[in-house]
Amino acid sequence: MTHAIFRVARLHRLLAAQLLRRVGLHPGQELVMMQLWDLGPQRQTDLVRLLGSDAATMTRTVKRLENAGFVRRRPSETDKRATIIEPTTASLALRNEVELVWAQLENSVAAGLAAEEQDNMIRVLDRIEDKLNQAVGRQSPLA
Repeated sequence: MTHAIFRVARLHRLLAAQLLRRVGLHPGQELVMMQLWDLGPQRQTDLVRLLGSDAATMTRTVKRLENAGFVRRRPSETDKRATIIEPTTASLALRNEVELVWAQLENSVAAGLAAEEQDNMIRVLDRIEDKLNQAVGRQSPLA
């Protein structure tokens, strides 16, 4: 089962990378952007927690997004130790494209599966995620 999960995860990431490349993003960057579009400006530490990332990875991701012109960093007005990450106006043009990429990815994954099969798959994957989170000693960041 572990090998099957690894193969599916690898192929899912490969397809996501191909689809996201067309909009100038790498896998994981769209997740940061989706959080910023949905929730507004966030402290970088909150993005780490929300996405279950680590500080070093988030720093690299934010730097790349900033270099591409999709986010802006600024000091927090209330906590001088914190950095606020906010989407730029330029990033807003990406939002529809990212949503289309996710719809394509979803269609590729769910093609040929009945609604009941999809629901069952989600339940099984949720259980697997819970067990893995317990094994690593943490709570799901997206729950």
